[in-house]
Amino acid sequence: MAATPAPPTAPPRPTWDPGQPEGPFPWLRPTIRIRLTLLYGGMFLIAGILLLSIIYLLAAQALREGNALPFKIVSISGQKVVVSSPTCPGVGPEQTLDQFHAAIQACMLEQRRHALDDLLSRSLMALLGLSVIAFAFGYAMAGRVLSPLGKITRTARRVVGSDLTRRIELDGPDDELKELADTFDEMLDRLERAFTAQQRFVANASHELRTPLAINRTLLEVHLSDPGAPVELQQLGKTLLATNERSEQLVEGLLLLARSENQIVERKPVDLAEVASRAIDQARAEAAAKGVEIRGERASAVVQGNGVLLERIALNLVQNAVRYNVPEGGWVEVTTEAVPGHAVLVVSNTGPVVPAYEVDNLFEPFRRLRTERTGSDKGVGLGLSIARSVARAHGGRITAVPRDGGGLVMRVTLPL
Repeated sequence: MAATPAPPTAPPRPTWDPGQPEGPFPWLRPTIRIRLTLLYGGMFLIAGILLLSIIYLLAAQALREGNALPFKIVSISGQKVVVSSPTCPGVGPEQTLDQFHAAIQACMLEQRRHALDDLLSRSLMALLGLSVIAFAFGYAMAGRVLSPLGKITRTARRVVGSDLTRRIELDGPDDELKELADTFDEMLDRLERAFTAQQRFVANASHELRTPLAINRTLLEVHLSDPGAPVELQQLGKTLLATNERSEQLVEGLLLLARSENQIVERKPVDLAEVASRAIDQARAEAAAKGVEIRGERASAVVQGNGVLLERIALNLVQNAVRYNVPEGGWVEVTTEAVPGHAVLVVSNTGPVVPAYEVDNLFEPFRRLRTERTGSDKGVGLGLSIARSVARAHGGRITAVPRDGGGLVMRVTLPL
């Protein structure tokens, strides 16, 4: 009896829950909330201390200036005192005692007002300088605290580009951001295992199906080579051989699709013009049989990638353009060019009118225009799916636009 598979284990729960206290001293855990509280509270305390110290020094200076005597005794002769004051114009040598006291009081008030005005202006300048320093320091510290979010975002963008091998592996204190990064890494691990298992299953199934299909093809070819076989048997053998060939194409397409879903590891310089020329040479006989003209200028556009897979893109697009064309007077235009930062392969063709809302369905496996059947002598319905997977594996993309008058314009853009 086969062993019962163990039930899948649940993913580990985060060790931090914002709604529940953790441990006997939850406030000791270096969470982001505590770190930000300490950071901005400490900044406010330091800024307050600096501001108070500056104001204290300015006030002490103002008091020293305000308490200075605004007059100078020049001479004393008997009961007559001669006084001069450069800062108090109201004090003169010929004044009564009341006039002298009034002039001195007015001068003292003026000096205090001047000292207070000077203290206010210097305090505002100090506050402005501390504000600039505080904003700059706060911006730098906020960037440092939130830098893990940038790392998480960059990793997520790379994962979107079909690279499931990326991990955040965030270092630092055991806070909320590290919990988020660790959870994201665990999710990527599960996704990578799932995608790898799916691709391995498709590849293994395709390999296992190759052997019986090859045996069937050999047996059918042996029976068809017998000149004494009845006509009915010959016709049946040809039909079975065509069906077997279509099954082989399906298996090869599934295997190539499983391989092309992976990121390209080994890259070499490949000229798209050469790749397109080879694809045209392979499809030229079929195009001549259908009366389809192949044209277009192909400029050199060298990219880093796998030449066999890139040739598969060009061949699938050219074959589709030839097969799905008008009965008479059709053409296929294949061009390549290098634009800043990218290489472009464009395959245009005449053909039936394609509604814009059905273009995206053409890239799905086993999907064709207005039908999902695969029983067609034109292919197995994997050509555009393979082309899109190969383009994504090379970091590029493929788009399709309906052409005025019928047909499609397929554009493959690859990074240089």
